[in-house]
Amino acid sequence: MVDVSRPAFPARGFGLGLSRVAIKPEMALAAGLLGLVVLLSAWPLARLLALAFSPGDAGEFLGTLRDGWQSRAVQRAAANTLTASLGATAIATVSGTGLALLLGLGRFRGHTAASFLVLSPLLVPSQIMALAWIELFGLAWPGGGRPLYGGAGIAFLLGLESMPLVFLAVRASLALLPGDLVEAARICGVSRRRTVARIVLPLLVPAAAGGAALAFAASIGNFGIPALLGIPGRFPMLTTLVYQRLNGFGPSVLAGVAVIALILVALTLAALLLRFAVLRTLAVPVERTSAPFAGVFGPAPRPVAEAIVWSFALLVAVVPMGALLVGSLAPALGVAPTLGTLSGDNYAAIWASPAIRRALVNSAALGAAMALLCGALALPLAYLARLRRLPAARLAGTIAEIPFAVPGTVLALALILVFLPPLPVLRISLYATPAILLLAYVVRFLPLVLAPVSSALSTLDPALDDAGRVSGVSVWRRLAFIAAPLAAPATAAGMLVAALTAFNELTVSVLLWSAGTETVGVMVFSLQYEGNSGQAAALSVVSIGVVLALALMFDRLGRRTPAVVPWRG
Repeated sequence: MVDVSRPAFPARGFGLGLSRVAIKPEMALAAGLLGLVVLLSAWPLARLLALAFSPGDAGEFLGTLRDGWQSRAVQRAAANTLTASLGATAIATVSGTGLALLLGLGRFRGHTAASFLVLSPLLVPSQIMALAWIELFGLAWPGGGRPLYGGAGIAFLLGLESMPLVFLAVRASLALLPGDLVEAARICGVSRRRTVARIVLPLLVPAAAGGAALAFAASIGNFGIPALLGIPGRFPMLTTLVYQRLNGFGPSVLAGVAVIALILVALTLAALLLRFAVLRTLAVPVERTSAPFAGVFGPAPRPVAEAIVWSFALLVAVVPMGALLVGSLAPALGVAPTLGTLSGDNYAAIWASPAIRRALVNSAALGAAMALLCGALALPLAYLARLRRLPAARLAGTIAEIPFAVPGTVLALALILVFLPPLPVLRISLYATPAILLLAYVVRFLPLVLAPVSSALSTLDPALDDAGRVSGVSVWRRLAFIAAPLAAPATAAGMLVAALTAFNELTVSVLLWSAGTETVGVMVFSLQYEGNSGQAAALSVVSIGVVLALALMFDRLGRRTPAVVPWRG
């Protein structure tokens, strides 16, 4: 006879009446991940925002915030940021929506290649894009015209860079449209033009508006384009004002720049809340079980649409990069490039520079280490949130996305504030060391790895994990032998895109680098800022070559998991 008065497998607890409460390894792991994410992501940002609300020098309530906002320089930079970002949003919305419609309403020859070129601004760092267009306009106006320097040029390039965000949002919404709506309109004799105007476009308005809000948020936090075009053009923006004040006065002005960071966060948060409100208010429920949307214009390719898309893609992606290549081969600033004057002196100079060689090694090492750490964090976090549905893991995933949403300069300021003083136990400061750059990259780019891993695990049959759990398999073995193999392609793709993004990163690095920890993005910016545009162009060409090689690897992985590769979606 079995005694059922006591459990056959008593739970291990901590006494004091808690002997029956077991601390499961899954819960402990989720709590540990939540604590780590809060410590590295939420705590620095909370400290920075608290500093902005601190009393002034005389102890007056909200004195720091009042003094910072009353600064004419801050007010001017805020006004410039708003006007340039709104102009960029208009450019991004019109061009991104138009391209998505042209590519999605009918069959398109070379669809993947055209999509890759349209999305190339996502792969090209902002400082290199600005440098490429500077070289292009220098070739077009050799007399010294400077049409890019100033608010209009900044808005134009910010619009081109954020255009893919609108394009992706509209294209995704277009792919989800029910094909029965278009088929019913065709049967009723409705013209193709009226079908687009009365059926397709109204259903795409929420996606276009949501993409526009993302474009606005991205433009607010951009640093590379405003720095290369706004500083010499005397058009300060909030991100460049942060850089100039810290570069000029050092950490002693952290309280003042915390107010600027608060303004950046408020503008970004307003854009994201507006996106949420728009998607919730304007979204129209439609039937998703019908045949997928197959376009409006039938199977025949549309020559006019193809000509428009390819012309735009070449103008955005190919022509500026060609000008950048020509600029890298020019012998000196102001010398017209000809077949007789082109040389590789700039490439020899960058290869001979110890700082640039060190920057290439640093960027590669930081990118690889960051990708590995993000993969190691993303897999258990996504597993516990998606398959096990633990509240702590889901909260950790939400908090982990915050540093990617806020401007990079804000994140860098927050990390400086927290890690400038010596650590309590180790008694060392991470500031001005490679460790703070690696930490910033992990915090910044973890969502890029977490998103595809979460998507992959959300499609996994929970019965596989449940079978292992019921059989007594530990959470570590289930992670290693069930979740990891099935999520491996998505994890590798996320790690590649994170490394690809980090290799030329500038917005965070420009405030955290020090002598010996230079990165490629910082060196490109520094060379151009110092007037050495030839070497800046040469280093940009080299870095773009690295990015294209990583993109090719990303594309190869995308053949197995096309959902994580945007130009194959």
